[in-house]
Amino acid sequence: MQKKPVLEVEHLSFSIGKEHHLLRDISFSINQGDFIVLSGKNGAGKSILMRCLKGLLQPDAGSITIDGQDLTGRPKKRNRSIGLVFQDADTQLVGQTVERDILFGLENLNIPPKERTVRMQQVIRLLGLAPLLHQRPRTLSGGERRRLAIAGVLVMQPQVIMLDEPFANLDYPGIVQVLESLVELKKQGTTILVATHEIEKLLAYADSMLLLDAGRVVTQAPPQEVLEIVEEFGVRRPRFHGKPIPVGDLTWLK
Repeated sequence: MQKKPVLEVEHLSFSIGKEHHLLRDISFSINQGDFIVLSGKNGAGKSILMRCLKGLLQPDAGSITIDGQDLTGRPKKRNRSIGLVFQDADTQLVGQTVERDILFGLENLNIPPKERTVRMQQVIRLLGLAPLLHQRPRTLSGGERRRLAIAGVLVMQPQVIMLDEPFANLDYPGIVQVLESLVELKKQGTTILVATHEIEKLLAYADSMLLLDAGRVVTQAPPQEVLEIVEEFGVRRPRFHGKPIPVGDLTWLK
């Protein structure tokens, strides 16, 4: 059965002033349930693209369609439809406890208490946060804080969840925690877009790879195809003893 596109981006551009073009004619699509790895060297436009999609920045041109609905001129609707976990996850932690943090967004939207409880139970089970519910977010490890940030986004039930450099500043156990959470989300059918240059950690799970360079889409294709050209655009291709590592081995999970 053919997958249904959940996010379609066509000819998207964004600039600061007349000369500083950060995104140029960006077009791509993501199907329901897909796991997409967005890569490119520093400054390629990954974070800016995510902020445009989310509704935090308004593009100069182009269109953003979510579930068949053109939301280009409706940034507040995009903000609700697309979840974003920032590279600095601490900026998203606002509750005095893990439980209060997860409930924060639901309370702001006046979601009925019964529905809040159902949603919270779903995400804490999915992300393994039950033992941490009564802890203060600032006492958590880096991996636990990143999982909490993911929970706070996921509980809002966005159609797409995006993560910007989710492994940044994490130690090995933290990376494994976050990666296990992403793999579980993929199994549950969540549509995921991950921006990272650390492709050796998770590319084995990707349905496709989206490569950016200087604010443009170079290609969107199966990971094996994109790996053949990534080094031309400043992304290191993972190797072992000088030989390229097969896509299926590009994971930090055992």
